[in-house]
Amino acid sequence: MATLIPTRNSCLPRMTGGEKRFSERLEGKLEDDYLLWYDVPIGLKQRRPDFVVFHPRRGMLVLEVKDWKADTIHHADSTQFTLVTARGLVKENNPLLQARAYALEIGVVLERDPALRHPTGSRHAGKLVMPWAYGVVLANISRQQFIDGGLDAVIPEHLAICREEIYETADPEAFQERLWAMFPQVFPVALTLPQIDRVRWHLFPEIRVAPGEGQFGLFDNTDTNAVRPLQIPELIKVMDAQQEQLARSLGSEHRIIHGVAGSGKTMILGFRAMQLARELGKPVLVLCYNKTLAARLDQLLGERGLSEKVQVYNFHKWCRKMLTAYHLDLPVQGSSDFFAQMVQRVIDGVGRGQIPRFQYGAVLIDEGHDFEPDWYKLIVQMVDPATNSLLVLYDDAQNINGRIDRRKFTWKSLGVQAQGRTTILKLNYRNTLEILSVARSFASELLDARAGEDDGVPLIAPESAGRRGAVPELIRANSASEELATLLGQIRDEQAHGRRLDDIAVLYRYNWQGEKLRHALDQAGLACRLADDKGGKNTLFLVKDSIKLVSMHSSKGLEFPLVIIPGLGQMPKAGEDETHEARLLYVAMTRATERLLLIHHEDSLFSKRIRDSINEVQGQLDRGA
Repeated sequence: MATLIPTRNSCLPRMTGGEKRFSERLEGKLEDDYLLWYDVPIGLKQRRPDFVVFHPRRGMLVLEVKDWKADTIHHADSTQFTLVTARGLVKENNPLLQARAYALEIGVVLERDPALRHPTGSRHAGKLVMPWAYGVVLANISRQQFIDGGLDAVIPEHLAICREEIYETADPEAFQERLWAMFPQVFPVALTLPQIDRVRWHLFPEIRVAPGEGQFGLFDNTDTNAVRPLQIPELIKVMDAQQEQLARSLGSEHRIIHGVAGSGKTMILGFRAMQLARELGKPVLVLCYNKTLAARLDQLLGERGLSEKVQVYNFHKWCRKMLTAYHLDLPVQGSSDFFAQMVQRVIDGVGRGQIPRFQYGAVLIDEGHDFEPDWYKLIVQMVDPATNSLLVLYDDAQNINGRIDRRKFTWKSLGVQAQGRTTILKLNYRNTLEILSVARSFASELLDARAGEDDGVPLIAPESAGRRGAVPELIRANSASEELATLLGQIRDEQAHGRRLDDIAVLYRYNWQGEKLRHALDQAGLACRLADDKGGKNTLFLVKDSIKLVSMHSSKGLEFPLVIIPGLGQMPKAGEDETHEARLLYVAMTRATERLLLIHHEDSLFSKRIRDSINEVQGQLDRGA
């Protein structure tokens, strides 16, 4: 079954009858390796063809679909059709010219990339490596009516698909032959996966992932009106087809995405935030639990000029904003339950009408697994019922802050009406197979997937997208001072091999460790930035070329090429909840995109489990080799 982007169900409300039938045939009669796009802006001019059909061994085909009937066509020529309508005679462009203009735009865009052109010295040097074509679908005109009406004089017969050729009973092979007969030339082609990504990178700027930005890459500059020459990076990175399909298919109403760590949840949230900022009159609210993640998202959205349209807060900061904006008293500073009181005062203020409901055109929640049930009841009331747009991103394996068993509530009981609009993302793109395998092995009991109702909260085990790298390392030192010296030595070695300090994060469990690490790095002359509560979380990424010192709690939602976790022998401490600590370490380990290094001088339950996990994964790799 071919992949249609956006999903057919999300497109049905805006499709014509002919488009509905044709999209069903495309999905059902084409194989899995076909990619299809419906009404998606393409290229520099953001034109919107009805359908783009792409196959790595066939090429690119642009199709315009018309629901015209034979008896409503008053006149047709090579440039225009005159139609009989209730409003009288109406002139429309010849749909073949439309399809041709869209296809030409695709050709121009793709030919700019040397990697998509035949190389110098070849017979077709400078030409696109794949064929492209265009055609018309006349959903309500039979082949005989097409010929009898003389339409073959203005649309060549092989460039038209007629009514009976998109019947459900149509033979799949004959259907495909109709599509590929539209090509003026056919030549052997077998696009590689990197070439396929390049095609998508050029056609759809909004799915580009900026180099070095990881899951935040979707906030790359997508200004299609920019005058400056296009800079084509050597390595192309884009959302994968599933992520793009999901991001483009998110309509209004309440929706939940259950996604494993590294599945691109934050990237999808970014896509949705930018989309809504363009469409809605009211502001968009983005909420998360982690202050560091909120600061990073706010910074990146601000750099893209969206600060006025998209407001980003961690949940408690937003609650404080509500109380101060509507002149309600804050709790006594320093009280043990300050944050709980603050949340309750917002809930009470909304209940009494002192804080207005429906303030936002949409609310997007990252790290939904760390939100308390009562918070959702409050947030739902903030969404404008005219749009009813609420998106929740969730991964219960990363629930490191909440203490509530998520199996004891349903979304419906919280006012989140997402039945039938829940998506599960299992593929992890962030981590290499080796890093993910060790993290999974360590947390195997934690990630033992349980069955979940559509309205429940499933715990999902991640699956690797297949990217390879080095097996994580566990280094045992003889003392605390040697452990620190090992960390410094590893950082200097990475520097010597060209690693930027910006790409390095040191994750720690306890606040005192963060201060100690900062002092050691400062003494060693290594620039660093500590994500503490004294403003460091808000400015963590503003200081360039510096090592990021981040607590395990604050690391959630972030990612770095190299992650170093010292002090492993101190986890878990006596009396601490082992499951909670395991979740915390799992989150920290899965922040690494390329290399993961763990260091300890004391032995602990976790250091033993990590060593066993590394040995197990290394053994599996050795046997596989």
